[in-house]
Amino acid sequence: MAGMTLTSTPTQPTPAMQALHRSLEQLDRVILGKPGQLRLSLACFLARGHLLIEDQPGVGKTTLAGALARTLGLGFGRVQFTSDLLPADLLGVSIWDSERREFRYHEGPIFTSVLLADEINRATPKTQGALLEAMEERQVSEGGVSRELPHPFFVIATQNPAAFVGTSPLPEAQLDRFLMSVTLGYPDTRAERELLETGGRGQSVRDLSAVMDAPTLLQAQAEVDGIYVSAPLLDYLQLLAAATRHHTDLEAGLSPRALLALLGASKAWAYLQERTMVLPEDVQAVFPALARHRLPPAGPRPVEDIITELLRETPLP
Repeated sequence: MAGMTLTSTPTQPTPAMQALHRSLEQLDRVILGKPGQLRLSLACFLARGHLLIEDQPGVGKTTLAGALARTLGLGFGRVQFTSDLLPADLLGVSIWDSERREFRYHEGPIFTSVLLADEINRATPKTQGALLEAMEERQVSEGGVSRELPHPFFVIATQNPAAFVGTSPLPEAQLDRFLMSVTLGYPDTRAERELLETGGRGQSVRDLSAVMDAPTLLQAQAEVDGIYVSAPLLDYLQLLAAATRHHTDLEAGLSPRALLALLGASKAWAYLQERTMVLPEDVQAVFPALARHRLPPAGPRPVEDIITELLRETPLP
């Protein structure tokens, strides 16, 4: 790979790509000072993945989820996860209809295109598992009958820090069901000042208009599938995965499934940059969000520092 140069020329924006950029423009006016997280969230959707937002309360996690659904023109539902939430409360249940003398299925709130699972780590492992199984299978099984979820179907789960009272951390195998994990953090000084000057009454989710719809988003996903990936770029992905598997400060590295997820996310990021092929910089842009919840540290060293080291020391094609 030494000495090889990867280049990509911008492609002519398609209608779906143009709609996505209009969506980003709207989102930037509602979620102030977080352009990177917004683009990662859209890339996650384009790669057909689910998104985990880990942060403390009050930084805009719920607003982000609602704004994404609104601007993409998709159905939206929110479930507050609590310790007494049962799987049936989420998935639905069959109830006996005495007039028809048969069981009738009543759909749960999971039957929507974008589901916000708020504070997922406050629910019991049983309810968490029911959601994560539906995320993986994209269907709900009840009473021996499988029912497909809407298409497209995305879950945005929020999670409070593990130190908060009443939380049940997701096991590593369940965390792996989320394509990306992002944190919003505090707003920067400029964004916070704008928030104070408007009293929090700036542009809100209700002010957003739908610039896409489900068919347009599905078309964008199909266009992402067509993004070209070169052999040297695949070499780079394998080098990154191998580096995680042999790092002494990590308990485990990226699995083959995670590597496939990295490929899909990189193609989605390249698409948002209006390019026809994936470049190493696309991989580097999505790698922290894809890896941080999949790489358990073996010691006190923060996983973010390890990821930065991996990207710095892994040779480029």
